[in-house]
Amino acid sequence: MPKILLVEDNEMNRDMLSRRLERRGFTVLIAVDGEEGVTMARREQPDLVLMDMSLPVIDGWEATRRIRQDPGLASLPVIALTAHAMDGDRERAIEAGCNDYDVKPIDISRLLGKMDALGVKGNGG
Repeated sequence: MPKILLVEDNEMNRDMLSRRLERRGFTVLIAVDGEEGVTMARREQPDLVLMDMSLPVIDGWEATRRIRQDPGLASLPVIALTAHAMDGDRERAIEAGCNDYDVKPIDISRLLGKMDALGVKGNGG
């Protein structure tokens, strides 16, 4: 089962997205701030990180940079998630080290397509 690290501080978003991913055959690990996300990425070695960009402690931009600086995580796929779809955000996410970018509210089919393109596939409904 592919292991997804969801770094999200909003409980409702976390619950909704983790349930949808679990139903599709993913194991979902949760971090509630950017620092915890970096720590969990190092410890758990997930197959993919879904990174909210507006996080407490350290934001998703900085958390992604730290993941990229770690030689053991440098190739770990990261998809940025943000509710603030502003001009330049996608480019900023890519510059920070994200492989892709998606906007909230999350369209699960669109997100699964992006995950699939990065080689991370579920096995359920």
